[in-house]
Amino acid sequence: MRTGPITKISRREFVRMCSLSAAAFVVGCAANPVTGKSQLMLVSERDEINVDRMHSPHQFSADYGISQDKSLDGYMAEVGNKMTRITHRPQMPYNFHVVNANYVNAYAFPGGSIACTRGILLSLDNEAELAALLGHELGHVNARHTAEIMSKSKISSAIVGGLAIAAGAYDKRAGGIAAQLGMLGSGALLASYSRDNERQADDLGMRYMVASGYNPEGMVGLMDMLQNMSKHKMSTADLLFSTHPMSDERYKTAVSTARSKYTGSKSNPLNKERYMDRTSGLRKIRGAVTALQKGETLLAKNKVEDADAEFSKALAIAPNDYAGLVMMAKSRFVQKKYADADRYIQKAKQVYPGEAQAYHISGFVNLKRKNYQTAFNDFSTYEKKLAGNPNILFFKGLSLEGLERIDPAAKHYHKFLQIVNQGDQAQYAYKRLKEWGYIK
Repeated sequence: MRTGPITKISRREFVRMCSLSAAAFVVGCAANPVTGKSQLMLVSERDEINVDRMHSPHQFSADYGISQDKSLDGYMAEVGNKMTRITHRPQMPYNFHVVNANYVNAYAFPGGSIACTRGILLSLDNEAELAALLGHELGHVNARHTAEIMSKSKISSAIVGGLAIAAGAYDKRAGGIAAQLGMLGSGALLASYSRDNERQADDLGMRYMVASGYNPEGMVGLMDMLQNMSKHKMSTADLLFSTHPMSDERYKTAVSTARSKYTGSKSNPLNKERYMDRTSGLRKIRGAVTALQKGETLLAKNKVEDADAEFSKALAIAPNDYAGLVMMAKSRFVQKKYADADRYIQKAKQVYPGEAQAYHISGFVNLKRKNYQTAFNDFSTYEKKLAGNPNILFFKGLSLEGLERIDPAAKHYHKFLQIVNQGDQAQYAYKRLKEWGYIK
């Protein structure tokens, strides 16, 4: 998702800005860690890390949390960490995770948080392809692509401070449900990279994976898989291709580079058997993941009954699947079947008590059922598990209003309006404060 219009700067203007005195513009230009060339950069490394820490937890939660399969998540970290020491920015606080989302994607935040969905892991064939995928995302972090986009957006005044661009980012794949529920994530700082960004990330990814001992054919295999998905217009990969544009050129370049520059590494392993062994638990529930993919697509089209049927298929295969339980709860919520939604979301809480999203949905269900104290407790628990979503202030205020606790409700609405001053919720909060006499 683009963070705003990008102001084009001529080469002459860029050189002029980068040659200004240190006192006037010292933080404006920096040497790119990959190319060594000066580039416009208004985002420091500390900013990248802070932005990452602020927003990546919300994205992971929007993607139904980090996988509870500790072996699988550990395997992801093992492959990723094998490459970090030979990157251009080995000092970054990298972390690698599998998230429970079913769509096909991998993404990186600017401070080094990298995630792969279980949907894309089921599309890979060997460990070398996984290394190519993680290497590509490491390429984006090391070339500072997101930081560069943020810097250009700052020049056009689209972002102030580079910290609040996720506030209105919602999951369109869920048919607007995330927007209705005031959730953050699904695009919160996931840049739409340019084709040049993708070429550079591909090049760096192959360099990192080969230097770590993998066969360059892993990148060829990854590009082949992505190219096939792109040509078949698979809906499960829509978000992937909106942020990572695919082209025949990328595939052809991978083939050419693997068979010329890295031909001496063709004897390196692909580690297919190792990959199959370490992902065996995930592959056992492939049918459930496929059904959830279909269900999400149907739900986005408002075909809720058909979506329910797919979610039921998934839960028949994997009855304790957190993502499946939350999706079914959302579907029942949309249908105003609040008792059913509550049943599924309570089970979701039980199977993954440390993940926040279920408490958020539970709060909404209880609001609709007029269980205002329980709703307030749910939202409070969500806030403890995942701080930083300003919408929770509004929902807690709404719960308190339902309890007829006007003064604390007004305080929550006031705090909310200090952060968010546009949209239906802001209008409602302002109206209530005015009606109650807190605003003259």
